Amino acid sequence: MATIRVLRSNRVGGGDDRGSDMLNRWLVPMVCALLAAAPAAAAGLVVRVVDGKGHPVPDAVVTLVTGGTSAPVQRRAPVTRVIDQKNLMFVPYIEVFRPGDTVVFRNSDRTRHHVYSFSRAKAFEFVLAPGQSSPPLVLDKAGVVAVGCNIHDQMAAYLVVTDASSVARSRSDGNATFAELAPGAYDVRVWHPRQRPGRATSTTVDVSASTRAPVAITLSLLPDPRQQMDREHMQY
Repeated sequence: MATIRVLRSNRVGGGDDRGSDMLNRWLVPMVCALLAAAPAAAAGLVVRVVDGKGHPVPDAVVTLVTGGTSAPVQRRAPVTRVIDQKNLMFVPYIEVFRPGDTVVFRNSDRTRHHVYSFSRAKAFEFVLAPGQSSPPLVLDKAGVVAVGCNIHDQMAAYLVVTDASSVARSRSDGNATFAELAPGAYDVRVWHPRQRPGRATSTTVDVSASTRAPVAITLSLLPDPRQQMDREHMQY
C-alpha cells in the first residue's frame, strides 16, 4: 500500500496554514485517483498435470479463460511449425497453433508415409516419400486436428489450434507455466488426447501477485496407443 504524505507548514511563529491545507485538499484526492487507476502487478501461474497415480503428464494443453469466454488474443504474425516423422513417430506428438498459422509435414524416415486427417477443423492428406516435405498447410479454424498415417497405424499427432489468450503445454515434469497474467479469476481448462471420453477437466483459480503454489490437476488417461506397434506394417 502506497503512503500519502500530508504537507504541513513549517513556518515559524504559527503562521497561516490555509495554503498548505488547500494544497492537501487538492493533492490527496488526485494521488488516490492515480493509485486506483494504476494497473495491478502482473502475476504468474503454474499448472501441474498428473495422472491417477500421481505421475507427471507431459503434452497436456492448458488454456486460461476469463469470464466464461477467452479474452481476445493479441494479434501476431502467423508462424510456420514443422511436424517431423522420425522412427515411425510424429515429432512433436502435440503442437499448439493459432488460427492462421501454417504446418509443414516432413518425412525424415526411410519409408514413405501417408499423412491424413478427417478432422472438422482441417481435413487433408499427403503421401510423402523419404526426405520429402508437404506443401504449407494453413490452419484457419480453431479446433483439434487429429493426424495419422494410413500406412503405420500406431503413428498419431495432434494439432491444437486455439484462439485462447493464454495457452501452454505441459513439459516432461507435468508443469505448464504462465507468466505476466492480469490478476483475477480464471477457468483453467486442460486437454489431452488420452483423456477418457466425456471427462472434460477444468477448475477455477484466483490469480494474484501472491500466487505461489502450483495448481494441481489430475487426469484419467487411457493407455498410450503409440505403444501398440502395428507389426503388420512395420516393414512396409
